[in-house]
Amino acid sequence: MSVWPDPVERVSIVLREAGVESTVEEFADGTPTAEEAAKAAGCTIGQIVKSLVFAGDGEFAMVLVPGDMRADRDRIATECGWQKARMATADEVLDVSGFEPGGVAPFPRGAVEHVLMEPSFMRYEVVWAGAGTHSHMVMLSPLDLERLAEARAASISDPG
Repeated sequence: MSVWPDPVERVSIVLREAGVESTVEEFADGTPTAEEAAKAAGCTIGQIVKSLVFAGDGEFAMVLVPGDMRADRDRIATECGWQKARMATADEVLDVSGFEPGGVAPFPRGAVEHVLMEPSFMRYEVVWAGAGTHSHMVMLSPLDLERLAEARAASISDPG
């Protein structure tokens, strides 16, 4: 029997099967904003991975951007070959990612067609990403994040 809630266990299984050096932690007060996540994890806001879901032209993209940056819809649309990008609705996020908004993990991938990752994460030794709920995060290397999320590096954000 798992000690983690089901969404967190799905993330943990991916980490275990990949043999990735990582730490999954639960933060009792939750991590609803990048600022609060950074404070809870004891890291810089740039090390927080915002896992956002965008929609466009009948497809979906998971976009991984640092907590100190904002996702750029025009750049996302261009990278995905879409006319226009919009934030996915809460129902769409759950349907395509398998995670509730606020607890979206970058893996397992779910039903998104594209996964884009801001290359600036590579300046850090470790980053913190959502691990399935609003109160769980995983610490891992940016290279492992990129590999496990099946992400493609793309400049998709602007300074927040």
